[in-house]
Amino acid sequence: MEVMERVAATGMGAVLLEDAVSFRVWAPHADRVSVVGSFNDWSADASEMQRDEKGCWFTEVKNAKAGDEYKFQICNGDQTFERIDPYAREVTNSVGNAVVHDPEFDWADDDFKMPNHNELVIYEMHIGTFNRTDPDQPGDFADAIKRLGHLKKLGVNAIEIMPVAEFAGDWSWGYNPAHIFAIEQAYGGPDALKRFVKAAHAEGLAVIMDVVYNHFGPSDLDLWQFDGWSENGGGGIYFYNDWRSTTPWGETRPDYGRGEVRQFIFDNAMMWLNEYRVDGLRYDMTAYIRKVNGIDASDIPEGWSLMQWINGEVANAFPGKLLVAEDLQGDPYLTQTLSSGGAGFSTQWDAHFVHPVRDVVQQVEDDYRDMHKIRDALQFRYNDDAFQRVIYSESHDEIANGKSRVPEEITPGEADSYHAQKLSTVAAALALTAPGIPMLMQGQEFVEDLHFDDADPLDWDRAEQFRGITRLYRDLISLRLNENGISRGLVGQHINVHHVNDGDKVVAFHRWCDGGAGDDVVVLVNFADRSWDHYQIGFPSEGTWRLRLNSDWTGYSDDFCDHPVSDVVVEAVGRDGYPANGTLSFGPYAILILSKEPGDSDANDSQTGEQE
Repeated sequence: MEVMERVAATGMGAVLLEDAVSFRVWAPHADRVSVVGSFNDWSADASEMQRDEKGCWFTEVKNAKAGDEYKFQICNGDQTFERIDPYAREVTNSVGNAVVHDPEFDWADDDFKMPNHNELVIYEMHIGTFNRTDPDQPGDFADAIKRLGHLKKLGVNAIEIMPVAEFAGDWSWGYNPAHIFAIEQAYGGPDALKRFVKAAHAEGLAVIMDVVYNHFGPSDLDLWQFDGWSENGGGGIYFYNDWRSTTPWGETRPDYGRGEVRQFIFDNAMMWLNEYRVDGLRYDMTAYIRKVNGIDASDIPEGWSLMQWINGEVANAFPGKLLVAEDLQGDPYLTQTLSSGGAGFSTQWDAHFVHPVRDVVQQVEDDYRDMHKIRDALQFRYNDDAFQRVIYSESHDEIANGKSRVPEEITPGEADSYHAQKLSTVAAALALTAPGIPMLMQGQEFVEDLHFDDADPLDWDRAEQFRGITRLYRDLISLRLNENGISRGLVGQHINVHHVNDGDKVVAFHRWCDGGAGDDVVVLVNFADRSWDHYQIGFPSEGTWRLRLNSDWTGYSDDFCDHPVSDVVVEAVGRDGYPANGTLSFGPYAILILSKEPGDSDANDSQTGEQE
């Protein structure tokens, strides 16, 4: 096979061959391209590349090997400059050199299977702060592995990692990717990420990777005017060079209409799934992929079609993987099927949940807590599918940029207070009992305070200080996932918010999958700082309903009230649109979860009342 055919067959970037390394790079406006590196003393004359008809340059270097550093030297007219390989899997740093990477890795017996989407509980993680052990360096993948046991015990079964593609410097949220194929060296690089994924899978944890395709950079960006060409002072071949380049993060929106750029992004998405065995992708701010300003009718049709292409190929090649859109515009077409013109995402982050829930729990006075907002937040869905939304009270966006952790917002400067503990757990309990895919932000389970900062690590001392709150989260997650066979309804599609008392600030809702004992779940939430000894709500059937969780228990916090509660004997007298009713007692800002024993039955089982 001729060199051109061999290199073309291996793909873009640097690829290890049996006796050489092939190099291939797209630079259509270059007059000359050479690969320079540690294997040829950085000589521009030693490894000159050939050009094909599509503007790709290629060569093979016989004495190059894994671990060698390299760059491409590009000449365009009287310009000569060096660029890092856009497809480099590893770099020395964001402004350093590319590294020839050996993709081989011992995955051993890693045969992890993704849970069903309705059985996911996601934990959002930032590698640099999750378990930082060196005060002078960000945390890395090895540090994070040491705390995976905490997540397994907590009960979550998926980790969503904030972006780990190489970014400028060592400290970042990750949403400023300089090299989207390279893994951040400060976190340990590509092999360390593979070890992290393998370790997570061994603990029963799926890994969802956050990817950034709405913009690149904007700093340390070798893609900028990559081969010396640009228009209007724009970014050149990888970017729009007109008004479509504008994003809130710089003039660096990729040109989704250019075939080579589309392939570049497509190949990146597939890399995460093929080479790192991640279990899903979370696309950062898709609103800016499909629209210029993310809001109005400034559509970018080729951005939409790019997402459709990637999502369709992922669904075909990797069925069951989770594809998440962060869009926050409430567009149901994101999660509609490709055949109906949708973008083909599995689910999307839902602003219809987080914003009203935070608004209600963060009110200073109980009188201003609007139960109708809670009802609407609980019942909202896309395309009649509850699991097409990810629901949460904290995420990296909601605890920064002028906002803080929920406990901090409730009582600023006193995130450990009674009200902060009570109301932040109410918000979390709603996410863990409502239909949708629930997500927690790292540290939420031990009342992390202040706001998110990429230089401020989680305070793991709080995990001991608030071990009772962590237990509350663990118990909620256990019920959510029906671990004891008593709460199957919490993984079901159905909800009926059948009791909305805005005067007394109490909401109750019924959750079910197919209905019946062991399936039907009734959740009551008290949004007021008062207790009740006799409070009536409707139930879907008569009989004894067992108390499965009382968030007011002092085992969760010494500050809680431990108001007397018990199982409920429900009588066949109608209420709230249901055939039966029961009388409950509960404490201030309490959450009660009740269900019947599996195998119990009576004439009114599976009567679901007024539908959602």
